[in-house]
Amino acid sequence: MPFFVDTLQLMSFVAIVETGTFSKAAATVNRTQSALSLQMKKLEEQLGCALFDRSGRRVVLTHQGEIFLGYARRMIQLQWEAYSRLREPDVEGEIRFGTPEDFATHYLPEVLASFRQHHPRVQLKVACDLTLNLIDGFQRGDYDVILVKRDPQRVKGGTKVWREPLIWAAGNGYRSDEPLSLVLSPQPCIYRARALAALDRAKRSWRISYTSPSLAGTLAAVKAGLGVTVLPANMVPSGVHPARAELKLPELADAEIALMKKDELSTAALVFADHILHCLENIEP
Repeated sequence: MPFFVDTLQLMSFVAIVETGTFSKAAATVNRTQSALSLQMKKLEEQLGCALFDRSGRRVVLTHQGEIFLGYARRMIQLQWEAYSRLREPDVEGEIRFGTPEDFATHYLPEVLASFRQHHPRVQLKVACDLTLNLIDGFQRGDYDVILVKRDPQRVKGGTKVWREPLIWAAGNGYRSDEPLSLVLSPQPCIYRARALAALDRAKRSWRISYTSPSLAGTLAAVKAGLGVTVLPANMVPSGVHPARAELKLPELADAEIALMKKDELSTAALVFADHILHCLENIEP
């Protein structure tokens, strides 16, 4: 049977994976649940295999579904890159962009390289800083576009582009002590605030044993066994591991990455903001 798939089918499939239910996915892609179910049935018939295990409360991927997910994300991304390249092939100018250091290091190199490849006449000025410093700079007019970490329950504004599950992390040489030794970024830092608030609610004693404004400095201290820190669950490098259960550390709520942009942007900056949004939507957190 010939295989034909459109963008809406691919986006619907990815939405089901990310939300875990057909009903939530239907709301995400603005379709009825019955229409979404029919779409996925046709997709499975064309592929000749089941993509979902529907036996539990949440829909999970089969082995074949996991394989197809990677291709689905790539097809969506290629469609967007083609559209972006043809729509605005000659944009030029300067864009001032701010981002948290850890996010820039882990996720953005390929995203920025892709934009540069398609828009070589645009000059990117990228600054890495703590979220609250980025927001202050944005409000002063220092940036055109910024990515910020935020607590979704407290900070509004901007466009959500990423969800960050947070964990406690420790080095191989760390030994539990009381009060709990912490390695954190200086104020203002959302991870620092999240960690201290969670420990205070749990009535757990703590002390800050090491402070570093850089991710490299934080990881070096954690690897040396100077204390535990807070990291996104999928940014744990070699030499660092999720904190052991016996430490009995409190749960950390997810954080969000949001994109904020000036009300009045150049064409180049608008294209750049769209590029960031579409690329991050199709990278699995």
